[in-house]
Amino acid sequence: MKKTVLFLLLVTVLVGCISQEVLSARGAQGKLGLVFLEKKPLEIKRVEPDYFTQGKDPETGLYIVSNENDILVYVNKYRQLPDGYEPEDLTEPNVWHYSPEGDNRRLLRKEASEALELLFEAASEEGIRLVAVSGYRSHERQAAIYASNVASKGQTHADQFSAKPGTSEHQTGLAMDVSVEGNDEVLLSQRFGETEAGMFVATHAHRFGYIIRYPEGKEEITGYNYEPWHLRYVGQEVATELYERELTLEEYFGFDYPGNER
Repeated sequence: MKKTVLFLLLVTVLVGCISQEVLSARGAQGKLGLVFLEKKPLEIKRVEPDYFTQGKDPETGLYIVSNENDILVYVNKYRQLPDGYEPEDLTEPNVWHYSPEGDNRRLLRKEASEALELLFEAASEEGIRLVAVSGYRSHERQAAIYASNVASKGQTHADQFSAKPGTSEHQTGLAMDVSVEGNDEVLLSQRFGETEAGMFVATHAHRFGYIIRYPEGKEEITGYNYEPWHLRYVGQEVATELYERELTLEEYFGFDYPGNER
């Protein structure tokens, strides 16, 4: 009996002590239990955008792309391909060509080549005979073209129409200049955009994964004059988004172009 009384007395004392501490905590914090919570600062990890580059070329000062084999590789006046880059899957699309047999300008990367065949086939069904003018160009060939344009037309003009070696989309194997068969007057001319063939390409190229890489009205963004003949393969999904939203590849990525430099 005495043990029971002593046990009950001990429990009463302990409960009283705990109650007093809780009441003190309630009075100090305003809410029961908050005194036992340890507040930790919220950590926000800063994530830098992935620019798909591997540093700058010390000679040109341009960023060197790191995803040169991706169909969404992004090159322009700020971004260049690695030295010596050449696509490994170049092939000749089965379409009408302007350049002679055996010329590398007939070549495209495999996926882009297959898509070009479908685009040309769709145009043919509408009675339009497209012709492939110039596809893949090596670094050396682009260097010769650029130097020739500078010598004949001056630096300013050359920079509006011709890419410096290493920055040309043609070297990626994903770009093809096109025209219409039998009309050399619009060959590599802005007048091509006014032809039935040019309007077909502008309206339907995205269905086959191609975009007009240098569209009219976006010269200050791309750094190049309007080129309705210059098609760039980016895949159907991205091409459709760019077409519907009227975006350039620069605007799609959101960096490395005038006004959005790093």
